[in-house]
Amino acid sequence: MSSQTANDQLVTTQTGDFNHEAARRLELWMKQEISDHEGPITIERLPGGQSNPTFRLASARRNYVLRRKPPGALLRSAHAIEREFEVMTALGPTGFPVPRTFGLCLDPSVIGSAFYLMEMVEGLILWDPKLPGMSPAERRAIYNDQIDTLAALHRIDVSKVGLSDFGKAGNYFSRQLFRWSKQYRASEPPHDRNMEQLIAWLSETLPPETAQSIVHGDYRIDNMILKPDLPQIAAVLDWELSTLGDPIADLTYYLMMWRAPPGERIAMNTVDFRASGIPTMNEALDRYLAISGRVLDRPVEWYIAFNLFRLAAILQGVAARAARGQANNERALLAQDRVGPLASVAWESALLAGAKE
Repeated sequence: MSSQTANDQLVTTQTGDFNHEAARRLELWMKQEISDHEGPITIERLPGGQSNPTFRLASARRNYVLRRKPPGALLRSAHAIEREFEVMTALGPTGFPVPRTFGLCLDPSVIGSAFYLMEMVEGLILWDPKLPGMSPAERRAIYNDQIDTLAALHRIDVSKVGLSDFGKAGNYFSRQLFRWSKQYRASEPPHDRNMEQLIAWLSETLPPETAQSIVHGDYRIDNMILKPDLPQIAAVLDWELSTLGDPIADLTYYLMMWRAPPGERIAMNTVDFRASGIPTMNEALDRYLAISGRVLDRPVEWYIAFNLFRLAAILQGVAARAARGQANNERALLAQDRVGPLASVAWESALLAGAKE
């Protein structure tokens, strides 16, 4: 794809992307909001961004990333780019690895939907958690840094960074179960016995309320940028599902890939943990608990069941958007096929945690 200036380019051809008028309005907005901005800009659609379309903006001074809400009717509370912007803006001064933010625009008249700008952090985005082509030492170092970074996030004092009101009061698991059960059913899914059993069982066995931390909500390797020359995290991305909540929920969402069904891209069922350098799930769990000093109030399989259910509910929403013609990439069209296997493994985890048929 080639591009020229914001005044004469047709930047992309996909539904919801920029035409030359939208690019011109964006350029004007940037000049008003960013004191040292130097145009013109060129715009390129980036891969990923299943929920919120994501673009690279190149300018004379720096490269940016733009995240926008998709067009059309949206489920309430979905695509919360303003929350992404708020939490990254708050975390940046603490030294936690997030991109620098440059501005948030909630006015849809600029490009057709709300958006924000952040810096383009240079580095590697890895999609396969098995980390092919790396040495065992590199894999172990990357996994250790992921765990340590998550523990560091959970140690941040929310009051000191201005995020005391970032989440609702009350039991995090109860809130999350209510939210995703409601969104799952609002997506008009085909009947799935496992999902219905999970909703009932999880609601009856919720862990007690704990002190809340900032939780990322979607912490996995393809939502972070690794430094190009070191096995360390340069930036954590995609904060759309972030809130205040139980840090163990955030941890066990990360651990979920060790129990994901074989068809999932993140599944670890083929990993030789001894030879690869990748820690086992228990090793990752033990490292986090040792660093954080936290304990589990339920068997780890309870939390795995909860997070697999949550992911299945999220994917059901993605499938519903795809059915309405609002898919942002080809993977969204396959979301429906993933719901059933995730729900099945979630119920298997529930049985291990004490659920009864």
